[in-house]
Amino acid sequence: MKKIGLLALSALMVTSLAGCGSAKDNVKKELKEVTLVLDYVPNTNHTGFYVAQEKGYFKEEGLKVNIIEPGDDSTSAVLVAANKGEFGVSYQEDVTYARTAEEVLPIKAIATIIQHNTSGFVSLKKENIKSPKDFEGKVYAGWQAPSEEAVIKAVMNKANADFKKLTMVGADGSGFAALGKKVDIQWEFEGWAVIKGRMDGYDVNYMPLKDLDKRLDYYTPVIITSDAVIDSITNEKMLKEDPETVQKFMNAVKKGYEYAIDHPEESAEIMKKILPDTDFAFLKESQKYLSAEYRKDAKTWGVMKDEVWDNYTDFMYEYKLIDKKIKASEQYTNEFVK
Repeated sequence: MKKIGLLALSALMVTSLAGCGSAKDNVKKELKEVTLVLDYVPNTNHTGFYVAQEKGYFKEEGLKVNIIEPGDDSTSAVLVAANKGEFGVSYQEDVTYARTAEEVLPIKAIATIIQHNTSGFVSLKKENIKSPKDFEGKVYAGWQAPSEEAVIKAVMNKANADFKKLTMVGADGSGFAALGKKVDIQWEFEGWAVIKGRMDGYDVNYMPLKDLDKRLDYYTPVIITSDAVIDSITNEKMLKEDPETVQKFMNAVKKGYEYAIDHPEESAEIMKKILPDTDFAFLKESQKYLSAEYRKDAKTWGVMKDEVWDNYTDFMYEYKLIDKKIKASEQYTNEFVK
C-alpha cells in the first residue's frame, strides 16, 4: 500500500507541474526495492554486496537492496524460489539439488562469488594427517549432510583408504578448539575459519578440496535468482520477466567485488562496520586472501564454466546425491556478468 501511495503521489506531482520546464527535475526518482538473502551470517564472502551498498553502487542503478539472513529454518534457495527475496547467496550443489528435485525449485546461478573452491580439510599438524589415507582411524566432525559423506568417501577411495575406518560425528560448534580433543578433522573455509584458527595460534595442516579431486573444485558460493514458474499465479520469473532489474543488480554487485579486489584493506574497513565485534586484524587478513580469490584466473569476476558445473553434477550423480543428470545451461548463466 505504501509503495502504491508513493507512485500515485509521484504521478500527481508530475500532473500538477505540467507546463513547467523543470517538472522532471523536481520529481525524485523512486528506488526499486529488492531483497538479497545471504547463505549465512555476513562474512568476507559477501564483501562485494556491502561495498556496493556503502559506495552507492546500488543507488546508482536505481535500487534499494535489503540484505537479510535466511534464518534457521530455511535456505536462500527456498526463499528465493518462494519469492521471499529476488536474489540469494547459495552454493552450486544446492542449485543442482533444486533443479533436479521432484518438485523443481525455480532458481538459477547468475554469478560465482569466488572462482575456485576455497574449502578443505583441516587438522592439527601434530596429528600428521597429510592425505585422506591418514583419515583411517580418525574422527571427523561436520554437519552430517549426504553430500559431505559423499565427498569424504570419494577422496578416501581415491587415496585407497577405507572409509569405514573413519568415524563421523556432528560438530558441536566449538570449531578449532575441538581439534586434538574430541575430533581430528574438520572441513573449513580457508579464507575464514582457517585464517582465524592460525591467528589464534593453532598449528594446522590444511588440504584444499580442489587439490584432492578436480570434480570438487565447484563454485561456492554463487549468486542466484528465480528462473522458472512453480505456481503460475504467484511466482514471477526474475530472469525472464525482469531481466533489467537483474542486470542492474549485477552491475552494482560486480562493481562492488571489483572494488574489493583492488582495495582489500578499505573493503575490510567496510566489513568492520557490518561486523563491529570481529577483530579487525583478522578481517584484514581474511579480506586480503579473498580479494585475490574472487576473480583469480578468470578474465572477468563472476563468470562460470560448463566444465565446473558438469564435473560436480557428474559427481553428485555418481554418488547418488541426485537421481538424474542435468545440463549446465539449465543451472547457470553468464548473461549478467559478461
